[in-house]
Amino acid sequence: MEHWTRAEARAWMRAPAATDDKYARGVVGLVTGSHDYPGAAVLGVEAAHRAGAGMVRHVGPRRVGDLVLARRPETVVQAGRVQAWVLGSGTDPAGRSDALAAVLQEALDEGVPAVVDAGALDLAGTGDGARLLTPHAGELRALLASLGEDGLTRGDVEADPERWARLAATRTGATVLLKGARTLVTDGARVVLVAAPTHWLATAGTGDVLAGVAGAMLAAHADAIARDAGIVVDLGATAAWIHGAAGERASGGGPLVALEVAEQVADVVAGLLA
Repeated sequence: MEHWTRAEARAWMRAPAATDDKYARGVVGLVTGSHDYPGAAVLGVEAAHRAGAGMVRHVGPRRVGDLVLARRPETVVQAGRVQAWVLGSGTDPAGRSDALAAVLQEALDEGVPAVVDAGALDLAGTGDGARLLTPHAGELRALLASLGEDGLTRGDVEADPERWARLAATRTGATVLLKGARTLVTDGARVVLVAAPTHWLATAGTGDVLAGVAGAMLAAHADAIARDAGIVVDLGATAAWIHGAAGERASGGGPLVALEVAEQVADVVAGLLA
């Protein structure tokens, strides 16, 4: 098992050059948030901007888009050209509308890399392009149950996370980032461990922040992913490392809230580049 450190994360960061435009830096689109969980969209969009995306798009209900714009007016709240997607944060497959199902499927069929989170994990095996699945233990259990692993409990996943994350990656053909105090990233062959520097990250909304950071990473490296999808493991691990470091800065040894984690992401990136 590989242990991801600052040095490994630094290798995947690049400051913009004089010739770069917003497309060279990566355009990430998010289909996230819902009437019940609008904050997931706000958090993911904030994190994607702070992680260095050249442009961030959001596609979702009007109310969610209004909240996104109130926080980040530079966001484009309509579909268009993207180099990576973040799908599912803050949505529930049990309440998925036909319109949302169509938007998600269209995104999955585009062939660009995608972070598949929360309410889109049931679609992990559909569409084209590299996939980074970002479940917690309970969501991984549900995903594996849908793939025929009957009787599996969340406790089983927590007792042997490497085994079950590897199996999910093998079954889906995706890279799996299993969130936790010890985050595991695997494509079924390689396994990378990212240890959380603070356990105050165990609070609502921080997973949405991680998804946004990961989406920005995939968008920035979309051309390289097209040549070698194996680097999604490295990019997922780097996103987890940045997320942890931002959480540590936001905490300062005490409680934090997810938006504070997103706000610290840019300073973490700056520190890596320095």
